[in-house]
Amino acid sequence: MNATKDHIGNHSTTRRKKAKTTAPTVERVRTMDESDEKQLGSSERPTEISSYVPTSDAFLKTCFMPKLKENEITAKQGKRKSAKTERDFYKSLSQLAMHYEITPIPTQHFNYPYNISLSLWDIKRQLKSKTENWDNIRVIEKGSKTCFAVQERCNTGTILYYVPVRPLYQLLKNKAHRKAACLLLSVCSYLYRIADIPYYRQEGTYLYGIYEMLTDWMEQDEEMDDSHNGKKELQSAEIIGDIMGQKISDPHNLLFFEQRVKGFRPKDRFEKECLALAEKAFQLYCDYPNESIYRNAHYNNNVKSNDVDEDDYYNEETVIAMDKYISFFAESEGLIYDNLMDTINNEFNEYAETQEPMIFKSFDGSNLTDKNLDFENRLFKLLNELCGLLN
Repeated sequence: MNATKDHIGNHSTTRRKKAKTTAPTVERVRTMDESDEKQLGSSERPTEISSYVPTSDAFLKTCFMPKLKENEITAKQGKRKSAKTERDFYKSLSQLAMHYEITPIPTQHFNYPYNISLSLWDIKRQLKSKTENWDNIRVIEKGSKTCFAVQERCNTGTILYYVPVRPLYQLLKNKAHRKAACLLLSVCSYLYRIADIPYYRQEGTYLYGIYEMLTDWMEQDEEMDDSHNGKKELQSAEIIGDIMGQKISDPHNLLFFEQRVKGFRPKDRFEKECLALAEKAFQLYCDYPNESIYRNAHYNNNVKSNDVDEDDYYNEETVIAMDKYISFFAESEGLIYDNLMDTINNEFNEYAETQEPMIFKSFDGSNLTDKNLDFENRLFKLLNELCGLLN
């Protein structure tokens, strides 16, 4: 495992990551939408017709087949025969069913294109209940083939994954829990050095700019003297942040990670939780020794087109970028924390979407064994547990 990266030092290098743009392009989505034509005729009111005998409400207990929407598979096939489309479709369906370990309902005995529409409805229903990261599924044309395309996505909700460093700083000074603190220090080193979690004292990071802005506001307020609690908290956040930045970036914490985990003997419930968390982090490090949290992030959650200029592509954000809601920060209490949260929430309210890890799978016969969100799922759970433990 490579545990050597540039440490924080004098905070001159940005940690901002550009999202990958190499996901496969999904072309020409085939959809089915039924549009009823408006009927013209006589304006005379038709004679009402009632049943000859009383009827029951048995129709309410009947399970009807899904309504056919003609635009779910577009008519843009030209002279291409439906037989080849069906053949490609069922080959793709077979690969998808094997990949997700599901059993599609038999639809071959239905006429085209209803059989495809029915299969698509069934697969959506099954994936929604079975797959943790399922987001969307389509029937597409890829080259000359018709196949399924599935989009999987991590759902992070509205959580801020901000890891406080002041509690770890205080824990390291506590002789009774110093070994537990060293465990958590190795976890934080892995998150910073390998998983690329931003650190708030590094220039160019999102939270560095927010803390700087709060500092400017307080310096410009003539009613605040140097003894004001807000100014003291900012000074403490800077000093402790620099101290902990040096410790977290130290590669020795990764070199001794395994030794600390195997040699630790917890004395109480808190230390047991620290050990359990460290074991999860070390296993994730072993399974994914070089993976970054940004490995499946896409700028503005979109795949870049080949004809878009690089500068224009990164010119404006329309979603909350991952490095804005994932980071180390000072602490989760106090006046500065309250102002920090107010500032961030006000900014995030301007966005309608959040950047989240996403992958795209085309079931066209290609190998899909290396496409998954296992690393991201485990890392977000790890961050959530670490934040809870330190808070």
